[in-house]
Amino acid sequence: MRVPSLTLAAAGAALLAPAALPAPATAVPPPVRPTAPGEGAVTAADLLARAGACRQLSRGRYRTDADGRATVRVCGTRDAVFWKADLDVDCDGRPTARCNRRTDPLFADTTAFQQSDGRQLTSETLPYIVVPAASRRWNPHASGVRGGCVAAVVYRDRVRYAVVGDTGPRDLIGEASYAAARALGIRPDPVEGGAPSGVTYIVFRDSRVRRMEDRAATAAEGERLARRFIGKHRPAVAR
Repeated sequence: MRVPSLTLAAAGAALLAPAALPAPATAVPPPVRPTAPGEGAVTAADLLARAGACRQLSRGRYRTDADGRATVRVCGTRDAVFWKADLDVDCDGRPTARCNRRTDPLFADTTAFQQSDGRQLTSETLPYIVVPAASRRWNPHASGVRGGCVAAVVYRDRVRYAVVGDTGPRDLIGEASYAAARALGIRPDPVEGGAPSGVTYIVFRDSRVRRMEDRAATAAEGERLARRFIGKHRPAVAR
């Protein structure tokens, strides 16, 4: 996430007349502390608290792995759709040094959605998440979840923003790009990396960034939508 740098404006001082006596000494005001990057941002705890109750949208549950049990529900509110699962690393899209047929036996050089110039997404550099293909269990499109939608991904105390960039099998859930895994502090290796559990995916309904490859725009829009998502549920601050 990029945080705009702060600039300080120089204040002009009035010139003293030549015959004037020196002004009396005054106390020097304490320096103004600039806002630290990320200070006041939506936290992992904020988002997890809001997503703590599940109004189930899916007609059934998803597996996180082909040989596992179906345990994951897709839940939702008026503003967002969310689920908690593992994170398998998706390396699909444009081949790079870390995402190609040599590093990933399941590599595909296409993604379900493309960037603004028509090229495939780049998993190594673009944080994106994968949603299941539409089925009777759940149709993402009907819930306002489409390519380019903005998502917040939460792991431990980290929140990172991504776009919906690819689709996966109809009965599996819990996958994100190499770049998304790395941003969350998860080992991004497509074969041996990922996280076995504890990753929360929150997709903001009907959201979209103009250029899904624009990470700065995604982060800014994600923070705005995350604030709206939790806004009505923040405890009041006593004054």
